[in-house]
Amino acid sequence: MSAHFEELGWRQTPTGVISLRRRFDSTVRADVYEVKLDDEFLMSSLFTVAEKELARLGLARTPGADLDVLVGGLGLGYTTREALADPRVRSLTVVEYSDAVIDWHERNLLPDTTGLAADDRVVMVCADFFAAAGTAGFDPEHPGRVYDAILLDIDHSPRHVLDQAHAAFYTGDGLRAASAHLTPGGTFALWSDDPPDDEFCAVLDTVFADVEAREVSFHNPLTKGRSANTVYLATRP
Repeated sequence: MSAHFEELGWRQTPTGVISLRRRFDSTVRADVYEVKLDDEFLMSSLFTVAEKELARLGLARTPGADLDVLVGGLGLGYTTREALADPRVRSLTVVEYSDAVIDWHERNLLPDTTGLAADDRVVMVCADFFAAAGTAGFDPEHPGRVYDAILLDIDHSPRHVLDQAHAAFYTGDGLRAASAHLTPGGTFALWSDDPPDDEFCAVLDTVFADVEAREVSFHNPLTKGRSANTVYLATRP
């Protein structure tokens, strides 16, 4: 049995202290890895089904071969790892706001995603996804670069954002700016902790085609019941 609790890393950011901790959970009899921003839980290795489904569902509707994929938010790495499992992915750019999170992966502190940063297809960019979405792009070396899919998992939901500066992204103008970074027929996919939001779907409809809100349910070992997240899917016309 490992130590019951260990803080593996932390760093001060403009929005608070971001930290990675490992604790032994007696319910599942295994180590659990968690990321917190100050006292707010951002993610846990106990709940990864929807993060994986974000990549799987997003790429399943993305046509073509030799896909160039953009992931907004690195976190514990499950979305990125699932995307790399698709043999069509030739390049994957991860935009992560915190250099601490990138450092955790470069140091292989997370056993489930060990080696992620060393994958030849992966480029990790330390930047603000939301700020970059309204500019010339996410790749400083290739301004104006477009992607076949954008997989976004940063805020809790379009209504519950980590920073109020992110709120403008979820408007028609913000999403329209993001769509400019997609190839025609490319996919925009978004993870949300909230149930499907009809009002947000209506906003997506003003920018994208084939908008869908998929509820992803999974077993919750803490409540011993079912929990659910939402994955929004949309296509650039």
